[in-house]
Amino acid sequence: MGTFVAKPGEVEKKWVVINAEGLVVGRLASIIALRLKGKHKPIYTPHVDCGDNIIVVNADKVVFTGKKFTDKEYHRHTGYPGGLKTRTPRMILEGRFPERVVELAVERMLRRGPLQRQLMRNLKIYKGAEHPHAAQNPTQLDVGTMNRKNVRA
Repeated sequence: MGTFVAKPGEVEKKWVVINAEGLVVGRLASIIALRLKGKHKPIYTPHVDCGDNIIVVNADKVVFTGKKFTDKEYHRHTGYPGGLKTRTPRMILEGRFPERVVELAVERMLRRGPLQRQLMRNLKIYKGAEHPHAAQNPTQLDVGTMNRKNVRA
């Protein structure tokens, strides 16, 4: 007996649509990260892209629990002395690219490296209800019914 190792050519990838309206950001991001990595499949192999392609719509309508909407901070540094830039989720969601909140949450739940960059290319996030991937016949994944804590009214 040997250990089964999936090869990239053997992996069957599906397309999945998730409607993020009213969903809690952290819980949504953990489900997306699990599906991107492929941990929900029996052929999961840690160093191979076994996951599905995921489309997230209505990313601008996600919610935070508690006071995270105003108190949480995202930091980035310009590389220059005194170049620390800070933004809150409120600033990002009310700004030009509100889908970046979901993107940052998922990106930070995956291990950094070449595989993370490959997995993030399998994630498509849109702020509205429309997406251009109808030709792939994506299946709908209802995250709100998985657990009652996933949805905020």
